[in-house]
Amino acid sequence: MLFVIRCIDKKNHLSVRQENRPAHVEYLKSFGEKLFAAGAILDDDEQMCGSVVIIDVADRAESDAFAAGDPYYKAGLFAERTIDRWNKVLP
Repeated sequence: MLFVIRCIDKKNHLSVRQENRPAHVEYLKSFGEKLFAAGAILDDDEQMCGSVVIIDVADRAESDAFAAGDPYYKAGLFAERTIDRWNKVLP
C-alpha cells in the first residue's frame, strides 16, 4: 500500500533541518524499494520548509513506524504531519 507522509516544518527551524538532513537522507535510503518518492517542500524563497515522502508498506502501522523513525521527526522539526493512503493513477 502506498502512503503519503506530508510534514510541515516549525517556523524558523531551517537550521534543525540542515543539521539532521544527512541522517534523514540515510534513513530514507535504508528503505530501498519501499521508498516510492521523497523530496522537500519549498517556500516562495526556495527554502526547504517541509517534506513529502511516499512509501510502499504493508499497512498504516508500518507507515506510522516509518514516520516516527525519521530523524527529522525525532529532532522535533515538524509543526504538522499527515499520513494518508494514496492510490497512484497516472502516469
